[in-house]
This record gives sequence, C-alpha cells and structure tokens, in this order.
Amino acid sequence: MSDLITLAADLVRIDSRSFVSNLPVAERIEAELAGFEIERLDYVDPAGVAKRALVAHRGPAGGLALSGHMDTVPATGWNTDPWSGHVADGHLHGLGSTDMKGPVAACIVAARELPANVPITLLFTTDEETSKQGARLIATNSALVRQVKPSAILIAEPTSLTPVRGHRSAIGFVVTATGIQAHSSTGLGRNANWALAPFVLEMRAIYERLRDDPSMHDLGYDPPFSDFNIVLDNFGAPVNMTVPKAEARIKFRYSASIDPAPILAAVREAAARHGLDLMVAAEGPPPELPLDHPWLRICVDALGRAATTAPYGTDAAELQPIAPCVILGPGDVAVAHRPAESVAVQELEAAVGVFTGLARSGFFS
Repeated sequence: MSDLITLAADLVRIDSRSFVSNLPVAERIEAELAGFEIERLDYVDPAGVAKRALVAHRGPAGGLALSGHMDTVPATGWNTDPWSGHVADGHLHGLGSTDMKGPVAACIVAARELPANVPITLLFTTDEETSKQGARLIATNSALVRQVKPSAILIAEPTSLTPVRGHRSAIGFVVTATGIQAHSSTGLGRNANWALAPFVLEMRAIYERLRDDPSMHDLGYDPPFSDFNIVLDNFGAPVNMTVPKAEARIKFRYSASIDPAPILAAVREAAARHGLDLMVAAEGPPPELPLDHPWLRICVDALGRAATTAPYGTDAAELQPIAPCVILGPGDVAVAHRPAESVAVQELEAAVGVFTGLARSGFFS
C-alpha cells in the first residue's frame, strides 16, 4: 500500500469516537509531521475526557490551511469490525474512513509533498461531531495561527471533490423534565414524560412550520427547509417504573439567510411555560461565501465543478474568523455516519494532487 493508504488505515484503526480521548490518534498524526512547527491545544471535555487539537505549519507565513477532524461518530449499527481499516475492492473500509480519517491522511501527505518554501498549515480538530470545541479552541487560542495568518482554509470534509461554498450551522437544545421514581403500580411516583409531552407537541408545530412555510425556506439548499430533529431519552427506565428524568435533545440547523431568533425564542418560551430546564449550545454562524469570492473561484476553476451548498455543518462555522473557508474533500457524505463506511482509494489519491495544486495556486502568491 502507498504511504497515504497506510496512514489512512492506521488512523481508522484507532478508536477516536467523540466520547473517548483522541490523544492516540493525535500522537499518530504528529509522528507524520517531521519538519513542521507543531502546537498542541489540550483540553478536557465536559465528561472529563482528555482531548487535543493540533496546529502544524511549515514555510513562510500566509498560504493555505488544510483542516480535518480526528473524532468519529459512534459505531451504531455496525455488524463488522468498525476499526478494521482493511482495503478491498479499491476502497478503504472502517468507521471514519470517509468522515474523515481518509481526508485527514490526504491533507498530511499533500502538506509533506509541498516544497519547503510553500506555506502550508494543518488544522486538526476534535469534537467536530459533537460540540465543535476543537475548532473553537484553535480559532480563539492558537498562537501559531495568529503568527502565520493563513490566507484561506480548505475544510477537507467528504464532498466528492466538489467545492461547497456554504452550509448550515446548528443550535442544540437540551430540555429536561424531572419526576419521582417509584413502582408505577403504587401511585407514589410522578412520570417526567407527562411534563415533557406538551412541550414535545409544541416542538412538532415548529418542525411542521419549518417544513411547510415557504418564508422559512432557503432555495439555495437541498432540502430547502431547516432541520429540526428531536431525540427523546428516558435513560433506561423500564415500563413498570415512573420515569424520574426525561430529556428531549433537539438539533436545529439553519442557513445564513434564515433568522434563527424566532425559533430560539419559541423553544425558550415553551420550556419556560412548561416548567422545564433548558440548555442551549450554538455553533458559529453559518459560513457562506458568495459565488464571486476569489478563494471559491480558485477552487471552482481547479476542479471544473460548480460550487454548491450543504445541509450539514462542519468546523467552518468556528474556523471562518481565521480565514475564508471552502469545504472540499474526497469521499461521499452519503456513506458517512452509516455502517460499512468506506472511501475510494483512487479519490483519496486524487485529493492529494488537488490539495497541493490549490496550495501552489496564484491566490497565495
């Protein structure tokens, strides 16, 4: 196997789901970066798990920054080894092969192949799949980023090597109802679900409005309506017990042309009206470059593909204060977050050439 595929497979074989420490994968990446100045940004997540974001740079100031995240989603639904990292039928298989350890490996190999006089920065984050904390830490705390001042950022998320100029950002809501635990037959308990249910019905009305009201649509995106997804949790309570804690978690994704304030206010008001605890966590605003932005035009011309938008989110929401971001990487997002995730070896290899070509483009001269 080539150095690129060997590295990508090694990264896949390291478990870095968002709820475990990513230090082993960060150390594996750092071992590939001889000759780069490296900055480690360590932190402990709210669950007490040690995490690390990495910034690496070589060459003069300015230039391109290539960015990817080290964490993955959980291995839900897999009936084969999620961390096999095996190569078969021209594809690298395993959890995170597409999203996004294969693209991360392509970023590393591309950066190493550039001449030493071509500036290149690498931004490797973690918790992208959850809180975006790694990217936020780089944007706010990285002394190396402030020193080298990259001129543009390429987020190497899987886009099938099509430039993505903008995407939605998310606001997360966690709404909690409390009850009294008891055997359900005794009448001594209080089921938290009955307190949560009226709130959930109001959330359904918001969901339907976002889907059905044209004034809440953005026709520049597919689908045009904002995502408003809810997950309910009783924390393993059995059916013969009154539920002591019920939680609704909602993810609201919106694009740059949609004002999130009315939705935010409606959720806050509903939670207060029903006496429920509410926590809100918002990503940075939706990144969206105009079609005539010079960095976007460079990417479009290099690939010969028209720029598009994406309904999902990336670290660009947090990294955009550093420099303009285009999302462009190998792999198909349709296979991300699914069992039997894989990425075409040929596309990973093509990405290396694309990344080096963009880093040497006239935009950075």
